[in-house]
Amino acid sequence: MSAGSSDRRGLSADEARELSTRILESTSADEARVSLTSGWRGNTRYAVNRITTAGEFERVQASLTVRFGKRQATITTNRFDDDALAEAVASAEEQARLAPENPEAMPELGPQTYAASDGYHDSTANLGPEARGEIAADGIQGATRAGGIDVAGFLDVTAGSASVASSAGLFAYHASTSATYSITARTADGTGSGWSGFGERNWAAADSSSAHSQAVEKALRSRQPRTLEPGRYPVVMAPEAVSDLVSRLAFSMGARRADEGRSAFSAEGGGTKLGQQIVDERVRIWSDPQGLGSAPYTGDGLPIEPMMWVEDGVLSNLSYSRFWAEKQGRKPTGGAGSLRMAGTDKSLEDLISETERGVFVTRLWYIRSTDPRTISYTGLTRDGTFWIEDGEIQYPINNYRWNDSPLSALSALEDMSRPFRVRASREVPAIRVGEFNFTSVSEAV
Repeated sequence: MSAGSSDRRGLSADEARELSTRILESTSADEARVSLTSGWRGNTRYAVNRITTAGEFERVQASLTVRFGKRQATITTNRFDDDALAEAVASAEEQARLAPENPEAMPELGPQTYAASDGYHDSTANLGPEARGEIAADGIQGATRAGGIDVAGFLDVTAGSASVASSAGLFAYHASTSATYSITARTADGTGSGWSGFGERNWAAADSSSAHSQAVEKALRSRQPRTLEPGRYPVVMAPEAVSDLVSRLAFSMGARRADEGRSAFSAEGGGTKLGQQIVDERVRIWSDPQGLGSAPYTGDGLPIEPMMWVEDGVLSNLSYSRFWAEKQGRKPTGGAGSLRMAGTDKSLEDLISETERGVFVTRLWYIRSTDPRTISYTGLTRDGTFWIEDGEIQYPINNYRWNDSPLSALSALEDMSRPFRVRASREVPAIRVGEFNFTSVSEAV
């Protein structure tokens, strides 16, 4: 189906270009940029074994950035009649003239070339209220069959398009869908909790029934947890937990902070750690916007291609904004998004079966930074934490507060599973690491 096909949700490429041009031609600013988002969003929520809410909406929204010299302002509107647009443009221009100068402002980009990125799937765009209700009903029925289980879940679906256009002649357009789904199961006695979830662009590739059974099974197995003192333990992390660590590692790869000595990737005595080994040699992390169906451009229209950030454990690249790239004589890269981490052909069950003793972690929660210079974080485990011994999950244990860094965890890597799609724009494996730092017991389930 071609971009702009009439049965897709959201503005077509031609419609987005036409509206953007109309807005740009209405401003007398030195430079201007219009970012459009359009389409449909639907969600269904259930709790205590019943559907509680369901809703959906369609909208078109425009963000207009205008600039006079190095003074700029942005205004957002969803009204596109002549009077409303004139009012929005006048307001943006007035605010821009009053704004302080931004010494790092970069000129708007002109026409660019983008790699194809197919992120739109009818299977997701067609998840209307009845289809979403059937998915929720399947989760509820699984809990009812198990007995003594309450489940809560949330399915959030989007389908539409986004575009960026500038007064310098740039136009970028991308249509996509995404579905994010999670289910939490709790036992009636309040001592057991299980979670499962995933993200997909193509709902046809999703397996919500498997997520339902996994959450219920973990809840039943996690009842009446035993106490295990905090400490450093070998850990098997499910993909959701790995995703939280890998994303925070990637988002710390800004070149500016590294060049200015404020980063884990700043070298002693100046410079950066580019080309140095920072984690286990089996670790490969890269951005793949086209492969994951994400927009092939940044918010200001800069083209982004696949980019290797960590290859064979070595820091391969840092992310350069347009301003910092120009200052340093480098090529701008955009940020480290749409992430993939390589794995093996093993399953999560294989990692567990090969573990003599250790902790299994379903997911991490309430994660907060403690030291950006070492990429250190603190958080909690929850919704399924177990003790592994002799290659089997033996019994549930208490949850923990943890303090650690993805650099430390990935340096202690022992093995990985095949990658799993945990977000529409993220794919990572489960991992087993030699040690992870649990600092105190948490009463959370």
